[in-house]
Amino acid sequence: MRVAVVGTSGSGKTTFAGALAKALGARHIELDAINWQAGWKDLNAHDPDEFRRRVAEAVAGEAWVSCGNYSKVRPLVLARATHLVWLDYPKALVMARVLRRSFARALTGDELWPGTGNRETFARWLDREHPIRWAWDTYARRRRDYAAMFDDPALAHVAKHRVTRPRDAEALIATLASSKG
Repeated sequence: MRVAVVGTSGSGKTTFAGALAKALGARHIELDAINWQAGWKDLNAHDPDEFRRRVAEAVAGEAWVSCGNYSKVRPLVLARATHLVWLDYPKALVMARVLRRSFARALTGDELWPGTGNRETFARWLDREHPIRWAWDTYARRRRDYAAMFDDPALAHVAKHRVTRPRDAEALIATLASSKG
């Protein structure tokens, strides 16, 4: 099983994908961890060919769960995916989650991706690309994009799962894990 997990920033993609990967006994591919380099340099903007190369290598395996919203590598991921999960939660829930997560990360100073030195700080909260503002600004567009993706006949080969309530996420993990055989 190869599962692509998408959703607006702050929806819980990484947490969900990690739990699903564990339940499936599959590799968890966090696209943010591939993209973000030391000093907040992102391959997506600064070296898209290298980003695509790394993602293509990651999704070449037979069993994985990926999470991320990068349009430059989406075709690579979806070409190999057997399942697509869209975490489509209400904006109020997403914003509460992203605020709580950003606050905790800024407070603890934990490194986001091992070896990068990248940490959230309170000083960056007003930046245009900070996760809080990014989640707010991109919410509506992402919902439109994912709705169109779910209706795209080119993805007829992919089993699609739209999760609109967090309590349904655990049930979907259990369902997918029981059908992996």
